[in-house]
Amino acid sequence: MDLVKAQWMRDTATAASQAGHVWAQMAACEAALESNFGQSGLARQANNLFGTKQHQHPIFGTLSLPTREYLNDQWVVVTADWVSYPDVSYCFADRMATLTRLRDTYPHYEMALSAPDEFTYIREVSQTWATDPQRANKVIAIYQQYFAPAPDLTAQDL
Repeated sequence: MDLVKAQWMRDTATAASQAGHVWAQMAACEAALESNFGQSGLARQANNLFGTKQHQHPIFGTLSLPTREYLNDQWVVVTADWVSYPDVSYCFADRMATLTRLRDTYPHYEMALSAPDEFTYIREVSQTWATDPQRANKVIAIYQQYFAPAPDLTAQDL
């Protein structure tokens, strides 16, 4: 296990917990996947660990960068406007505010926020949050490596 990444995971899970994010360790794993363990340009330049695109009514600054999106069954490169946060605690707090605000619009967010466990949470939130169809599996693999082994999951669960 990479000790630098392990420390980053612990620190990030602590920041998520302090910001009131549900399933803080799994949220840290999401952040690890989305930001390459805090090393992406978006994370380094904007403290944006989730690839959060700028809101309709910006509260924080904006950073425009190219990104890969899975659209129409293929990966394409597009330029997007991203939220630029003062620090990662704002990132986690805004993530929770976004999930909560959109829980009626996106039923998977409601199911994620009321999930009985972190595995249900990640499967639900990933159905709407990102375009990568393998996102939940990738996040679970990070969780298994840095926090705890997963329970026995069937192919239907994933």
